[in-house]
Amino acid sequence: MTATPGMRDLAHRLLTYEAGAGKAAEPIEFATLRVYEKLRRSLDEFVGVAGFYSLASRALAQAKSEAPGLWTVQVAEDGSLQGLGEFDPQVGIDENQTGEDGVILLARLLNLLRIFVGEALTLSLLRNAWPGEAFDDRNLAHGRSA
Repeated sequence: MTATPGMRDLAHRLLTYEAGAGKAAEPIEFATLRVYEKLRRSLDEFVGVAGFYSLASRALAQAKSEAPGLWTVQVAEDGSLQGLGEFDPQVGIDENQTGEDGVILLARLLNLLRIFVGEALTLSLLRNAWPGEAFDDRNLAHGRSA
């Protein structure tokens, strides 16, 4: 099963926002890590480190089936991501694929969050992490916007 289109759209939107907030020459992995870390900080307050670790580990396991580039990535005990963007320089890496891997991982994480805590609380946590962003509280899972 793949991540829902709505969650993929939301993950892509968050990555685009963070990529715009970073330096122009930064690799896409930096935007992925910034989104992930903002989610982690927001969720740590709500579910604790162990709760976030469980959620992130499950999301990563699901994402690996869709994104082979994530096979080297691991979730550390503190919930941080390790191995994202660390690759063999002799192997050609397509930045578009790397960006898509980030979208898939974040979409899986957002989808699990929505399943476990509900849409309203997920949106509240997103608004806490990105106070300036407008999130549609209707049809989040389906990708429709207000």
